[in-house]
Amino acid sequence: MTDTREPARFGGAGEMLAYFAPLTLLIYLVLPYNYLVDISTAFMLKNHLHATAVQVANFRLVTCIPVYLSFVFGLTRDLWNPLGMRDRGHLLIFSLATVAIFAVLAVLPLTNTGLYVGIFLAMASFRFISAAYQGLLALVGQEKLMSGWLTVVWQTGNYIASLAAGYAAGYVAEHLSPAATFALFAFLALLIGAFGVWKPASIFRDAYDRPQAKGSDFVGDVKRLVKHRAIYAPIIIMLMFSFAPGANTPLQYYLANTLHAPDAVYAQFNGLFSVSFIPTVLLYGYLCRRFALKTLMWWAMIITVPQMIPLALIHSGTEALVMAVPMGLMGGLAVGAIYDLSIRSCPPGLQGTLMMLVEGVFQLASRGSDVLGSAIYDSNPKNGFVYCVIATTVIYAAIVPLILLIPKHVIANADGQPNPELDAELLAETA
Repeated sequence: MTDTREPARFGGAGEMLAYFAPLTLLIYLVLPYNYLVDISTAFMLKNHLHATAVQVANFRLVTCIPVYLSFVFGLTRDLWNPLGMRDRGHLLIFSLATVAIFAVLAVLPLTNTGLYVGIFLAMASFRFISAAYQGLLALVGQEKLMSGWLTVVWQTGNYIASLAAGYAAGYVAEHLSPAATFALFAFLALLIGAFGVWKPASIFRDAYDRPQAKGSDFVGDVKRLVKHRAIYAPIIIMLMFSFAPGANTPLQYYLANTLHAPDAVYAQFNGLFSVSFIPTVLLYGYLCRRFALKTLMWWAMIITVPQMIPLALIHSGTEALVMAVPMGLMGGLAVGAIYDLSIRSCPPGLQGTLMMLVEGVFQLASRGSDVLGSAIYDSNPKNGFVYCVIATTVIYAAIVPLILLIPKHVIANADGQPNPELDAELLAETA
């Protein structure tokens, strides 16, 4: 078998960076469940509609239903070619649909029902955008043997956007009306549509003609997905990695009600926490070219086990902001390794489906653990938050032995190194 890829050259890497970096920033600024939209709407519920912690957590849980079903949007991306433009067609069409949804929310009066319906629809529309973005990124990562490098670009952009969104959300909650807030979201979503027009050759030339992009029909793709043994490890590991009771709504109320910190502290904590992932994500970009993914998976998950323990030690909003930095640093390698694994594990022609499955379980576990953590916090205001931290630490420790479930050939090589066994599996499946 001849490997037709060019792992040593990273041809067009500059053009890829110029395309994926700003697209990533825009997507994660306006992603409905990310900090800017999520925190802004949470404070609308808390400050304008007087919702309790459990009600806010339930809002987050229900409006994220399209995210839990992300694999449906991913499979749609893999099978549907809108306007004959593939991923660019999804970006163009659904960025405009998202603009329309936020524009309607800006015009209508703020109500509990309107907020539920509007954010739910925005979540659904944005699933197509996310499926196109992540599916394209995974496809290029597989074809160019640069899953680790593109993971670093992706997650660095994600965390930079989250830092900006975290701080912006605090300002927005305190200074902008709900109508002005939704108008801002609509403008950001409109910018994403420009990437549906742009077609850099280093990304799109022959991208959909290579073996990694070859799928079949709906029934055949579903059968291939279920039989592809490599998909299960990243799904299970991500499910557990994102199950963190206390990290969202309980922390927000713990800071505001127990520690009497200003509302903006919660948003600032999330921003600092996210940006503190960047140094170790960048470190992963260096290490992934020198060590096999197997080695990096073990070290990354072990380092992450105590990540949430500092939350049990805070006594003020200022201490929370200080602790956000080491907590973020402990998670960067794990994020890089899990998403690198996810890209490598995609079956041919089903990149959108698996990447959306991983994102779906990420949000399902995050929202579900948020509801559980909120119930624990409300039932025991004195110690409930500490119990949430302990539960998260135990779950993280249980991830480490799950590395043994990953097929050995998937994680046997470093980024940029040919993997003959993985290529043989690819050709056999596409045949």
